[in-house]
Amino acid sequence: MKKLGFVFAVLVIALAASSAMAQNVGDYSYYFVTYYSNNVAGAPDAVVRFINDGDAGNTEGGSKKNVAGSDLWAAFYVFDDSQELTECCACDITADGILSEDVKTELTATPLTGKIPTRGVIKVISSASWDPTAPIPSTGLRGTATHIQAAGKSAYATTETAFADANLGSAEFALLPQLCYFADTLLSGVGCTCTPEDHDF
Repeated sequence: MKKLGFVFAVLVIALAASSAMAQNVGDYSYYFVTYYSNNVAGAPDAVVRFINDGDAGNTEGGSKKNVAGSDLWAAFYVFDDSQELTECCACDITADGILSEDVKTELTATPLTGKIPTRGVIKVISSASWDPTAPIPSTGLRGTATHIQAAGKSAYATTETAFADANLGSAEFALLPQLCYFADTLLSGVGCTCTPEDHDF
């Protein structure tokens, strides 16, 4: 019985060590999603932030497309709550750099539909390309977003969460750049804008 207890204790310690090690291991995600809400006058502005971890990126095909310490782009695809793409752009983030984008003034201010959405979805591809109509998935970006929650009449609370890692299937990978291309072609100059680094706080 004592031997069984000893084996059990060793097993518990091994599992705990394994779990701790797993928490310190990064993954290779390059596609992220979040939501925005209460994007209305009188409410605080939500903010999306991405950092470039400075590591070399592995592309969707598995080959190294960008070298360690190189720039990455956050390719943004902003949707309203009717699943319509309203804006898209790609923002440069240097190695170890941070990008901050205001949802009101930079991601939803000039929508394709002409109507500023009050809520919707933001999708981001960590890309080695500056062109949101031709992204090259490349790992290295990590992001968070603040969310504006209604907290009573004319009162709001702000929460912050990490962007959720998502699966970038072949259909989605083909659709997002195509929608962005049509948006750019239909209404040139309409789309989200990027805040230069060192100007975002």
